[in-house]
Amino acid sequence: MSPDERAALQRHRLWGLVDRLLAADGVQGRRLKEAGVGGGSDVTLAGLRGLPFTTKQDLWDNYPFGMLAVPRDQVAAVHGSSGTRGRPTLVAYTRADLDLWAAMCARSLSCAGASPGSVVHNAYGYGLFTGGIGIHQGAVALGATVVPMSGGMTDRQVRMLADLRADVLTCTPAYALRLGEAVAEAGVELPALKAGLFGAEPWSEELRAAIEDVLPVKAMDIYGLSEVIGPGVATECLEQDGLHVNEDHFIVEAVDPSSGVPVEDGTPGELVFTTPTKQALPLLRYRTGDIASLNRGECDCGRTLVRMSKVLGRADDMLVVKGVNVYPSEVERVLLGSGLVRPHYQLVVDRRTPAARLLVACEALSGDPRAELAHRLHESLGLTAEVVVLPAGTVPRTEVGKAVRVVSWEDGGPPLPGLS
Repeated sequence: MSPDERAALQRHRLWGLVDRLLAADGVQGRRLKEAGVGGGSDVTLAGLRGLPFTTKQDLWDNYPFGMLAVPRDQVAAVHGSSGTRGRPTLVAYTRADLDLWAAMCARSLSCAGASPGSVVHNAYGYGLFTGGIGIHQGAVALGATVVPMSGGMTDRQVRMLADLRADVLTCTPAYALRLGEAVAEAGVELPALKAGLFGAEPWSEELRAAIEDVLPVKAMDIYGLSEVIGPGVATECLEQDGLHVNEDHFIVEAVDPSSGVPVEDGTPGELVFTTPTKQALPLLRYRTGDIASLNRGECDCGRTLVRMSKVLGRADDMLVVKGVNVYPSEVERVLLGSGLVRPHYQLVVDRRTPAARLLVACEALSGDPRAELAHRLHESLGLTAEVVVLPAGTVPRTEVGKAVRVVSWEDGGPPLPGLS
């Protein structure tokens, strides 16, 4: 599809979305009316940036079904976030939404090299979390064989990878590292494994190299969030040069996190999505909190979809240490790029005194790299941090779910042995 054809499709679908939101007369529809929008034809793609935002607070304020755009009896499933920040964010799906989600995940798997007949070893968690079920239904829609392992039981995962000769692995990047370690410990060969589709948490190019060092895969990124649909919003192709956004169904913008003003392509900003084809919970200009940049140039793979960079971090995950703002993924880039440490680390923010300090806990490959790493962190990020080298195996490994990269030390004993 050419960019002009896609723009015409987006415009048509955007009009339909606006008309549906106005008819539903919910919080989004009322804001549109207040903005002077009387119908879909009043809106252009260029004018989208002038329409009101929708936020996670809106979902919380209207929990659980207050933002439905369809009758309650048309809801076929409910998924949502883990609620790690205090409460879950629930998202409803119609049957058509589930079909769309499956198609987007199938497209993502195909983008990463999967095909009908592939064996997809799916180690994302199943449940309210969208990762496991999203990839599962996408693999089925593609015509692949899916192995629904979920997370944990690492020894069994290694056995199934070898016995069923999976060619595609899907899980979080942190768990991919753990599986790579377990494969080496078991002395197992995985000659069929070719590709990995890793997401659900920000990860760096340096972590990509670490994963490809312990597993025989080309490691690719997949992006999504429950509120928009789940995994399948954007995916890297085999070129590994940005994630292709499925913009025929998800219209993406990047805005300044503070002002909400659109930023130029290539400039990191907060991703904002509009979902013109979703039925149960369509969203207009939803602020994700995820920071990335956009690139509208054509990829070497031939796709013309806009590409987003890897997610740098979440706007609310930024650490402020002695006046320096930094995302955990930036620290990861320096640590893993040094070649001095294993690809496992944890950032401990010591808040026991008024002036918080940052402890960077890691495991050395050899020797004592503390001074060199502290120097590199300061040179690259302007960050003053205390590097703590721990014995191999001390930094927690991820067995289920996402890696815990940042912990806060408020009082009591240290969150990791060896800290002081």
